[in-house]
Amino acid sequence: MNTVPFGRTGEHVSEMCLGSMMFGDRCDEAESHRILSAAVEQGASFIDTAAMYCAGLTEEIIGRWLKGRRRQDVFLATKVHKGIDAPSILSSIDESLARLQTDYVDLYLIHWPVEGMRPGEIMEALARVVEQGKARFVGCCNYPAWLLAHSNAIASENGWPRLVCNQIPYNLIERGAEVEILPQAHTEGIAITTYRPLVLGLFTGKYRPGQPFPARSRADDDPRIEQWLNRFADAFTQFFALAEARQIHPAQLAVAWLRGVRAVTCPIVGVSSFSQLQTSIDAFDVTLSPDEMSQLAGMFGAAEVQEIGGGRFPELRRIIDLTG
Repeated sequence: MNTVPFGRTGEHVSEMCLGSMMFGDRCDEAESHRILSAAVEQGASFIDTAAMYCAGLTEEIIGRWLKGRRRQDVFLATKVHKGIDAPSILSSIDESLARLQTDYVDLYLIHWPVEGMRPGEIMEALARVVEQGKARFVGCCNYPAWLLAHSNAIASENGWPRLVCNQIPYNLIERGAEVEILPQAHTEGIAITTYRPLVLGLFTGKYRPGQPFPARSRADDDPRIEQWLNRFADAFTQFFALAEARQIHPAQLAVAWLRGVRAVTCPIVGVSSFSQLQTSIDAFDVTLSPDEMSQLAGMFGAAEVQEIGGGRFPELRRIIDLTG
């Protein structure tokens, strides 16, 4: 497993970030511990969790696994729970540390922006968390580019730690981040971690255009699966054909495309069983050519949010070539 620079922090992390949302939900504690141990043994030592996952149980499972291990061997991220006012930020970190059975996390993230939030109060509270040694770095999830820039301007004015990471949904279908978030990250050295790389299982081959859905699957509860599969039926057919031609699992092709996007630091790959782990890790050995990157992006091109800035000058609509 390769390591990559984590923004401009000076840290390096594993190229794969192991998502833990299924720990305590679709896989029990014993299976979760098997996954964690095998992942770290193969170099995937960047672990992402959150207090809200299984009402704190996921953090507890990780904490029991982490106990007795060399803490410095893992780069651990968790997220603010309850609210994003200062008292919630400061109490949430203490609760997470207790569940995780550690003195600090490497990365502490605001989980979602909310209406009426006060960025100054948030950045000051995050600064206190870092000052107290409870987090090494701070970041955010799901922030638009303007809010991240605004928050970091406040931090710079006050000498507080800046947000070093933005965790966002990004994949071959959900492409809106290409307009402002990814160019900002590339230009300013913000680490980007991406969740939903397989789009609710659509890129695993589990769901196919024109075929019935598996029994008791996510499609029973999430209408987006059927909507996206129908909307991009031709693209999915081409996608699965390319994976077959490359003789790789479709999920590996989807993750390989993310790896090739210049502004992406780490795809977050969650697994719900030990058997899925090796397929996920092997995806990080797949390298796509520039032509394949463009081909894949073009398959799902209708999903891309089109930026209208630049007027009659298309070359001004993108600051950087994200897949070059």
